[in-house]
Amino acid sequence: MAETHTQPIPRVKLGTQGLEICNVSKLGYGCMGLTGVYNAAVPEDVVTSLIKHAFSKGITFFDTSDFYGAQANEVLVGKIATKFGIVKRDENDSVVINGSPEYVRSCCEGSLQRLGVEYIDLYYQHRVDTTVPIEDTMGELKKLVEEGKIKYIGLSEASTDTIRRAHAVHPITALQMEWSLWTREIEPDIVPLCRELGIGLVPYSPLGRGFFGGKAITESIPANSHLLFL
Repeated sequence: MAETHTQPIPRVKLGTQGLEICNVSKLGYGCMGLTGVYNAAVPEDVVTSLIKHAFSKGITFFDTSDFYGAQANEVLVGKIATKFGIVKRDENDSVVINGSPEYVRSCCEGSLQRLGVEYIDLYYQHRVDTTVPIEDTMGELKKLVEEGKIKYIGLSEASTDTIRRAHAVHPITALQMEWSLWTREIEPDIVPLCRELGIGLVPYSPLGRGFFGGKAITESIPANSHLLFL
């Protein structure tokens, strides 16, 4: 029987000014679904097995957040990349966004403790708080870089104007946006801007949140899955 060989996952530099020392895998592992965001929470032993398996296959880019599973996701994942900015749901069940400098710092300190690390490689603003000037948010993030608590700064779901203003305060290493066959709105403006500024683009839900995953995927969706309502 012929031997089978696994092709290593390519490494890429995220942006022209980011993650130079440790380039990341071209494929990332989004950990949002592990603690019950899209479906029922995955048992901890299974989470551990999944992350170890992904790492053994060459994945070095893991994405988590203090908002996923009420901070449980960070505790489980314990490394690589995290986000801040989505606080909780208020009494009207709507998402509350907070980008104030004070909240930025408190989130970072909390994430460092839960992740069990001295610094965070890539720290995203999960969603932009339109009530706080992006210059104020970025100013605090810049201080955290200077203090050695984070290495690089990322944005998520930001407009072209916000990206330019943020980048003027401190270089943005990565921008996270939804990008798939059915979400292509970023192609006319966002993609060219990232190329111009040297920002690495990190697409999330590239398979349309599972829709383009194939018949076997769609037929195996659990009855309580968020994907059934797409």
